[in-house]
Amino acid sequence: MARLSRNRGIDAISMTDVAAEAGVARTVLYNYFPDKAALLLAFSQRATDYLVESFDQGLPDDATAVARLDSFIRLQLKGLLAHPHPGAAEITAALGPDAYQALAGHVAPMRKILCEILTGGTESGEFRPLNVDATARSVLAVIGAERIPLVEGEVTLEEAQNFVIAFVHGAVRSPEK
Repeated sequence: MARLSRNRGIDAISMTDVAAEAGVARTVLYNYFPDKAALLLAFSQRATDYLVESFDQGLPDDATAVARLDSFIRLQLKGLLAHPHPGAAEITAALGPDAYQALAGHVAPMRKILCEILTGGTESGEFRPLNVDATARSVLAVIGAERIPLVEGEVTLEEAQNFVIAFVHGAVRSPEK
């Protein structure tokens, strides 16, 4: 699914294509995923699980909120490139609102981590006073805006990371820090 989604929109990917790419019969694929929506949701869940499990690796226990935020942004962008998946609007258009609602549930663990980072940074004074929920939505939107340029090679991973980190710092960092 990752290889196919790099080169085509989800409308152009069929279960037959996925089975051929995986080297299995289409009927075998249907034993695991009853339809394309289930396959896409499983693919998205796999990417989410990887990101959540990978987040704290390499961060010291006493990492600052800024360091944790930067690590979160880098990991999210790296994940977008390593596990390219369609955006929410594309999934909704292709598969309907039920798939979108299920996809929103996959984002919740990442959003929770981000909210914890933002809350901790606000409490420590590293970040200005924030509406944490609104800020988390905005940060995730800025990260998501880099999905297509990254996957299409218009920007490098490093360029995207530098841009998003600088943009988010401008929005959340306390002027005193």
